[in-house]
Amino acid sequence: MDTSRQESQQSGKAQANAMQHINDAAAVVKRMENEPGMNKLLQQAKGVFIVPEYGRAALGVGGSGGAGVLLAKNNGTWGNPVFYNIGGISIGAQAGAEAGPIAMVLTNDKAVNSFRQQNNFSLSADAGLTIVDWSKVAQGNAGTGDIVAWSGTKGLFGSAAIGVQDIRFSQDQTSAYYRREVAANDVISGKVQNPHADVLKEALAGISSETSTGSSGSMRGGASGSGQGTSSPSGSSDSNK
Repeated sequence: MDTSRQESQQSGKAQANAMQHINDAAAVVKRMENEPGMNKLLQQAKGVFIVPEYGRAALGVGGSGGAGVLLAKNNGTWGNPVFYNIGGISIGAQAGAEAGPIAMVLTNDKAVNSFRQQNNFSLSADAGLTIVDWSKVAQGNAGTGDIVAWSGTKGLFGSAAIGVQDIRFSQDQTSAYYRREVAANDVISGKVQNPHADVLKEALAGISSETSTGSSGSMRGGASGSGQGTSSPSGSSDSNK
């Protein structure tokens, strides 16, 4: 096999993996839809960071956590995804809990701007960010935070401080997804697109629409047909090259 063919196959595999990661993130959003009050939180959010599968080995010990994807809002509309790798959740996580999906709802620009740093940053009190547990927000006994942390695993975050450590921009995954090298800030600022991302953007638009109840499990407010993006043959970037 010649080098160019091998590189092409590797590139195709990397893009397919990135697209699957977006599909998995969309499935997490559909789980979040069942949370009463989540639609209101996402209506007001500036962005969301989703880790579809947080590794069990990382719980409470700061090991390798997995891969996550950020979407920020541009003029009130959900933008395109940026890929990141994460280290571990801080010691506040329950070490005996099962692994599962997590999401960080970013409630202000300060939280979103953390991701513009690209390499080796944290979402934590040490970084000047207040993070609250979604379960406490839902119970009405937590104050407003810069970030609201949700988990698909009951009791994952426990009662201690929450933080995600050692977050790094994944140039490889992001470039594979858009089929060219782009910076995190280019995606956050809305300079590149991939039609496949509609599957995730429409899921978020549905849960954060004013007509969504956040508890029925059905997608409303423009999310119908959210699976259309999965069949995009190219996953190509926009014409702003």
